[in-house]
Amino acid sequence: MLKLIMKKIILICTFLFISSSCYSQEVTTYYFIRHAEKLRIDITDKNPTLNYEGVKRADAWKEVFTNVKLDAVYSTDYNRTKLTAKPTADSKNLPIFLYDPKDMYSESFQHKTKGKAVLVVGHSNTTHIFANKVLGRDEYNQINDDNNSNLYIVSVIDEKAFSILLKIN
Repeated sequence: MLKLIMKKIILICTFLFISSSCYSQEVTTYYFIRHAEKLRIDITDKNPTLNYEGVKRADAWKEVFTNVKLDAVYSTDYNRTKLTAKPTADSKNLPIFLYDPKDMYSESFQHKTKGKAVLVVGHSNTTHIFANKVLGRDEYNQINDDNNSNLYIVSVIDEKAFSILLKIN
């Protein structure tokens, strides 16, 4: 299953690369994921770490992005998002930049990421909103709290946005 998904991602990336090369258009691609499974022992803990399954999933995301050239990795300033982003960022020798989930897709963010391939790690109540902001339309709904497997790939080519949603289990 993972190999099939990787082939899809590689196919999409290849298509985007060829499209940008053929027409000299600048392509910006965002890979949006929700943080991996978190510890739910203390319901008062607003900044939990990842549980065992979450650590495994964070490492699996690294594998998903092995053949994807990333230019930047962004995360909210929470343990669970930073720990989800860390294996992928480390494997690409990239720092993790923080973004404010209350100020998603700001002009500054757009400027810094234009023409790049960017991994963005967020939350069940923000990931779909961020993807929708890039798309310029409401295409995706809020993620269920038990869903840590969605991968939204949103590409902007010549100011037109396209997307695909994959489920990586």
